[in-house]
Amino acid sequence: MARIPQAELTGIYGAVVKRMSRKMLGDVPEGVGVVWHNRKVTNFSFSVARQVQKWDRCDENLKSFAHMAVASMVGCAFCLDYGYFQAHNKGLDETKAREVPRWRESDVFTPLERDVLEYAEAMTLTPPTVTDELSARLLEALGPAALVELTAFIALTNFMTRSNTAMGIESQGLAASCGLKPLSERPTTRTQPTS
Repeated sequence: MARIPQAELTGIYGAVVKRMSRKMLGDVPEGVGVVWHNRKVTNFSFSVARQVQKWDRCDENLKSFAHMAVASMVGCAFCLDYGYFQAHNKGLDETKAREVPRWRESDVFTPLERDVLEYAEAMTLTPPTVTDELSARLLEALGPAALVELTAFIALTNFMTRSNTAMGIESQGLAASCGLKPLSERPTTRTQPTS
């Protein structure tokens, strides 16, 4: 249960938000009711989400894996659930998405995907631990436009995951509602990025 009680979504805007949420997710996530207390924050969140959906210079699978790596590291159960659900709905690689929480032990990822996952974790640590070597590998593999997009995407994912975690937003069971296998478990001892 969230640390901030949900507000009732009212008015025409509230009706539209409820309708779109149900259409996209099957229900209205708890987090929507929580941020509804501050419409400027609600509008900002929706606006950013719409803008990010238009970004197209970095592969969607790579961004999906990065999102889930951040969510796993920060401990945002809602974000992990949502990321897995989105991978399914967008036709992305569900097998790999399922393995993101234990990507270091899994053998399903390519070297580029491993670099993206490492980059996401390195950006998420405080202070960030991104190295010149890792950045150079990603720049060579992705090109500057895609690396800029990936970096901004990971930064925004940190904003969302940390906000959800601080407010106590929990998993909504989105992936389970699609009949997806449970996510792999993250090892109990967190491994620091190696680079």
